[in-house]
Amino acid sequence: MDVQELDFKLDQLKHQLRTMPQIAELDALGKSRESVGDQVRDAQIRVDDLSRTQKKADADVEQVKARRRRDQDRIDQGTIANPKDLERMQHEMVSLERRISSLEDTELEVMEELETAQSDLERLTAEVAEVDRLIEAATETRGETTERLNAEGRGLTEERKRTAGDMPEDLMTLYAKLRTQKDGVGAAALRARQCGGCRLDVNPADLSRIAKTPSDEVVRCEECGRILVRTSESGI
Repeated sequence: MDVQELDFKLDQLKHQLRTMPQIAELDALGKSRESVGDQVRDAQIRVDDLSRTQKKADADVEQVKARRRRDQDRIDQGTIANPKDLERMQHEMVSLERRISSLEDTELEVMEELETAQSDLERLTAEVAEVDRLIEAATETRGETTERLNAEGRGLTEERKRTAGDMPEDLMTLYAKLRTQKDGVGAAALRARQCGGCRLDVNPADLSRIAKTPSDEVVRCEECGRILVRTSESGI
């Protein structure tokens, strides 16, 4: 391969490194991981809050039940002799029963909310684990692809050094300058009387001039200025 072909292949490798599918995939996965991670955090906060609420509801129910047991024991043991006090105690027992029923309803609602919140947390945690798995797989693939392309690039770079070492220094300087100016294409093949860089036909007068120019001298396209590489298919 000549220098132009090697440079083209090296540019292709650089482009592949910049545009590997895994780069966009990892970017999307990273955003998804952040989003789901935020949801996990919020779900965990809700579970923690509901857990505390349930503990308080359990304690409230147990406290009122303990009060009811004490009052019932006093009634059963006959320690309340005053009829009015006994009547008041019996009314209080009815109020305690209603209070217990209300607290138990609240306790049940909290338990149901907590169960739903825990289910949501488990689902989101599983989503995070799956995204992490995908990130790990994409990262591994990206690493393998990068290593392969870099190895190929090193080989091409070494071949380019050997090839360029046989070229005149002033020619390589001109080529490098044109390559920068001409979108990476500093030299182009002359085939069928056409410049491979700008794709324009070379006029007869220029073709005649090129045909008379010694093979070791540089010729350039009059239209785009690129170095013209003469071939057996140039048409001259």
